[in-house]
Amino acid sequence: MKIINLVENTPGARGCLYEHGLSFYIETEHHKLLMDTGASEASLANARKLGIDLGGVDTVVLSHGHFDHSGGILPFARENPRARIYMRRTAGEDYFHQDPESCRYIGIDKEILHLPGLVLTGDVCRIDGELTLFSGITGQRYRAESNRVLKRKDQDQYLPDTFDHEQCLVVTESGSSVLLSGCAHNGILNILDRYHELFKGYPDLVVSGFHLMQKKAYTGEDILVIQNTARELLKTGSRYYTGHCTGLEAFDRMKEIMGDRLVYVHSGDRIL
Repeated sequence: MKIINLVENTPGARGCLYEHGLSFYIETEHHKLLMDTGASEASLANARKLGIDLGGVDTVVLSHGHFDHSGGILPFARENPRARIYMRRTAGEDYFHQDPESCRYIGIDKEILHLPGLVLTGDVCRIDGELTLFSGITGQRYRAESNRVLKRKDQDQYLPDTFDHEQCLVVTESGSSVLLSGCAHNGILNILDRYHELFKGYPDLVVSGFHLMQKKAYTGEDILVIQNTARELLKTGSRYYTGHCTGLEAFDRMKEIMGDRLVYVHSGDRIL
């Protein structure tokens, strides 16, 4: 199995672009796929820089309905119209970032909804023996405080986003299991609880943002959430690769607890 980051917030591989976004290229025995596509065409440019032929990609998974994970889908689809694009049925709704200073649309480009390769998924979608998608994440353990500014617009109302548009990818090959999430808005621990419910164990490897980044200073309670999350992650026995919305300060605090079980992924880095 190969897992290569195509774009992330921080510079990494020489010559690779970076942006506020996330995308991974994954190669298995039977598939070549993308998990998210970043905020722009930077993920495509980096793929070319890294020698990855996106023309061979058969599957695209959109982790949730935000622009910084979906911005490369339309240019990708123009280059490769044959790939299937899997997204949650609710990922095309109107999502906003709303705070006292501003209210801005952060959802996907609605043209994506008209692509011929689009596949809308339910709570569990088993693509084949290698690939499974799941959502239905309802737990409340250590959900990020920064979710409060994220809204779903329903007619003229801005309602709290429940993140039912979030889905996770499980890749199974040669007896090993990898769990990939985008931002883990529903909380990485709640995602792992749902994984355990479905698969009766924990994955060998987890690749996910943890959505712990925030603009304001962390309070004592925020720091406790970060530290307790790290302690709970250690109990699973999994290895973790993170970046994007985790934030460098939160990562450093988790790293103190998790040691070499936690690695930060930069733009263009190879995981496997």
